[in-house]
Amino acid sequence: MRRKYGLTKAERDALIASQGGVCCICLAAPPAHVDHCHETGRVRGVLCFSCNAALGQFKDQPEVIRRAAAYVEGNAWKPTLVAPGVYQLPS
Repeated sequence: MRRKYGLTKAERDALIASQGGVCCICLAAPPAHVDHCHETGRVRGVLCFSCNAALGQFKDQPEVIRRAAAYVEGNAWKPTLVAPGVYQLPS
């Protein structure tokens, strides 16, 4: 953990305690996976398996995560045809 994330076990445990002992996304499951930015290496928090896997599936792309949230909330989004074969995604 020290080599990969620059954290000691005590620092990881302190981070988990600062999150209230739960995953900082779902706020329910026990945190077990150190999450970090793949570009900068900066540690963001400690997540449960499912939330960590979800971020990985979305490739840490905030715009994709926002579209997923809008979809789950029932706000359907559909691309608009602006020219033959050219679609514009909603902002």
